[in-house]
Amino acid sequence: MRDSCVLQDLPRSEGLIDLRMPFLLFQHPKRKGGLSRTRGCGRMAIGRQSDSRDGDYERCKRCGWWRRLMSMKQILVMMVAATFAGCGDKEPLGNLKSISSKPDTKQNITTKVIPKTLDSRHAEKPNVLFIAVDDLNDWVGALGGHPQAKTPNMDLLAKRGVLFTQAYCSAPACNASRSSLLFGLQPSTTGIYSNGHDWRQVPLLKQAVNLPKHFKENGYLTLGAGKLFHAHTFFHERNLSGYSDPTAWADYFPSKTQQMPAEATPKKWPVNSSRHFYRGHFDWSPLDIPNKEMADAKVVAWAKKQLAKKHDKPIFLSVGIYRPHVPWYAPQKYFDRFPLDQIKLPVHLVNDLEDLPPAGKAKAKRQWHQWITQNDQWKKAVQGYLASLSFADDMIGELVNALDKGPLAENTLIVFWGDHGYHLGEKESWEKFSLWEDTTHVPLIFVDPRQANAGKTCKVPVSLLDIYPTLVELCGLKLPPQKLEGDSLTSLLKKPATQLDRVVITTGGKGNHALRSQRYRYIRYADKSEELYDHENDPHEWKNLAGEPNSLSIKKSMARFLPRAEAEPPK
Repeated sequence: MRDSCVLQDLPRSEGLIDLRMPFLLFQHPKRKGGLSRTRGCGRMAIGRQSDSRDGDYERCKRCGWWRRLMSMKQILVMMVAATFAGCGDKEPLGNLKSISSKPDTKQNITTKVIPKTLDSRHAEKPNVLFIAVDDLNDWVGALGGHPQAKTPNMDLLAKRGVLFTQAYCSAPACNASRSSLLFGLQPSTTGIYSNGHDWRQVPLLKQAVNLPKHFKENGYLTLGAGKLFHAHTFFHERNLSGYSDPTAWADYFPSKTQQMPAEATPKKWPVNSSRHFYRGHFDWSPLDIPNKEMADAKVVAWAKKQLAKKHDKPIFLSVGIYRPHVPWYAPQKYFDRFPLDQIKLPVHLVNDLEDLPPAGKAKAKRQWHQWITQNDQWKKAVQGYLASLSFADDMIGELVNALDKGPLAENTLIVFWGDHGYHLGEKESWEKFSLWEDTTHVPLIFVDPRQANAGKTCKVPVSLLDIYPTLVELCGLKLPPQKLEGDSLTSLLKKPATQLDRVVITTGGKGNHALRSQRYRYIRYADKSEELYDHENDPHEWKNLAGEPNSLSIKKSMARFLPRAEAEPPK
């Protein structure tokens, strides 16, 4: 190929010229050393000579070589294009080592295809629909946690975005998990380890900015309803407010000082359980009421109104769904979906705790399991959880349908997450608070209508701690004053098939931690006792490998990710 006229010391991006000067100079291949402007008709030749004769070209009067001609309008267009050149993808979670690597027919969420818009850096800021579901384990159809789980709306949500199949909470407790997510800090950094620790009493967190407040400080209209910060619907009226932050919101339902409406309950409770468990609120029973009388339905109804409006600012709308948190009370029709004689118990192993250290055995609620099995309540309890889960799924369907029908659909990110897992008899345990897979594995879905990644799954281990930095990047926000301890997942959202050798941590009280890689779970308790499970060969964690000689290198490798210092809990 013949030599062409070339730009002198001006770098190019692929397919674009990086324009840095008002007049571009060219070096003629047949002229030694000199630079000159193009002569001819007065327009400027700014491209390489091509063998193609398409378009406007000029032959150089000195060297005889052809150069493309461009008008000043074309030059200005290229200058604008060059401004946006070189904005390639980041390396996925670059500080981490890379390695090679049937829905229900009664669906409520539409399969509407949202048009792709401009990149977030060059378009209006996206809205955010932030959906939190309480005590949601991996009994979601898309995750395959239980064969009878009916979650068509959550499954369709996964088909619209990226499902992280190995997402884990920072702590197996509502308050600790939510505080960690909302401030982007590990429990070992803040000292918030349990449901009784008020983050508002922690000096470090008084200087930090939580996620909704950060959106508010960056020009968003922040709206919320239901449980986002820790709260309860029982025990005492003050529990309806929980550890909320009224300053984070422009508006909240029921109010800025009350996160949750009071819940519907049977006239006399507990119905099937014992008053010794959560003062009777660890219970399960159908209710003879319509959906609209449920607290979650009231929360969703208010949120739907916000999604139907046009707002003068981008919105951050948080919706906290309380079910399937106990008590497992739901309208009768949801129990009818799961006939008691057809209920399948979760996969479990008799005497599963026998190879665990005392610290591990202490995490299991064996007395609860004993009472439930002796009183023939196991299937009824599983039915109650499945019914409550199905009700929550319908609420998700209503919420997302409202988004699709409203004016915000084309520019709204959806983030869907559960705060921690939940045992229903696995490892002879119930509830949360342990460090095993069932209590730490959670659903996490990102839906971004601007990205062509619908229906993709990502198998990289991620943490709920990663949500804050991800939203900061997706929405083009400034960084908060605290140093976020999670990693942005934006590169994985662009390339979900990426494989990374990553380890994430879950903390179950000071000194108690579970480390999860793609293959292994390593648990170390405060007394230095250990558990190790190989999920490739033992997905149910039935065989503790920690005492085997060939496990030493695995434990040592994973122990590197344990926190070096741990904060004291607030008094």
